[in-house]
Amino acid sequence: MSHSRRKPVAAAVAVVLALTMTACTQEAERTSSGLIKITYASFAGPSGLPAKFGKEKGFFEEQGLDVTFVEAQDPVGLVSSGDVQIADSDTTSAVIAAGKSAPIKIVSSMYRTKGPFYLIGGKNVRDLADLKGKRIGIGRKGSGMEVYTRYILRENGISESDVTLIPTGAYQPAYAALESGQVDATIIHEPFVSLAESTGVGHLLAKGWDYLPTFHTGVEITSTRFAEQNPDVVKKFLTAYFRSAIYAKEHQDEFRDFAISQIKVPAEVQASALRREEPIWENRPEVDASALRDTQEIQRELGFQDTVYDTSEIVDDTYLPSAGDLAAAGSAR
Repeated sequence: MSHSRRKPVAAAVAVVLALTMTACTQEAERTSSGLIKITYASFAGPSGLPAKFGKEKGFFEEQGLDVTFVEAQDPVGLVSSGDVQIADSDTTSAVIAAGKSAPIKIVSSMYRTKGPFYLIGGKNVRDLADLKGKRIGIGRKGSGMEVYTRYILRENGISESDVTLIPTGAYQPAYAALESGQVDATIIHEPFVSLAESTGVGHLLAKGWDYLPTFHTGVEITSTRFAEQNPDVVKKFLTAYFRSAIYAKEHQDEFRDFAISQIKVPAEVQASALRREEPIWENRPEVDASALRDTQEIQRELGFQDTVYDTSEIVDDTYLPSAGDLAAAGSAR
């Protein structure tokens, strides 16, 4: 790993440890009506929508929770400082931070763990071979989106020196970079693949999970302190989180309409996006230890990580909802 990649991680962990020294006891607060207050740092964009949909449908209130959503820009820091109680996190950031002694626990997978990333080409890129000499958007530097991009290129005989990799951001900014010609291709999420296809801005070159089927991309994290003091709250949250995702997948027309209200794409585009992602929308809370090891090995192979950490002390599966918990969670209100 280059020094430029090491320094941000080291700095983040140092901040986390400093914050931990002054952290107060994290006991659950309640509303006047008795609901337990939770601040939850959710991913922006499509990845965070099922939980937001679930709040609207009443699944969190059903578990006795009053959840406030904030954006997960620095999930490890937010959870460690106590500013939020639970957060979405990319798996590699959580593992590396915890491996460096950040006081966090991975308590479940997200509703999908295979990378929902797609490499799409613009009008002057017909196929993967055309990427040589081109400018390619990678999302955020050092992110899982860059990992997928570099791996796909390598597997197709294209070296980093053959292309120009450009951080463009994710979601709408990535789409805008392709549409404006800032890049010739980009790694991106749905529904922007389907939008590019429908408008003629771009077309699909590769699905990320076809290349890295065991690369783990999303987990739920909380602080060690909060989990120890509020185990029932963590389990209630995860029950509501997964019941929300299950309901969204089982009621796709209803979820599609909600997603459209948040992202503002045509109904047929969102419907196409949901169909394409059905295979990776698994709704499995368990965290696969072998997938975490595969993920770290790939990170190390590509220079994003020096050490492969033992995750047995990082992952705590005692809060996972059972199949019975999820089935008993009730229908939407």
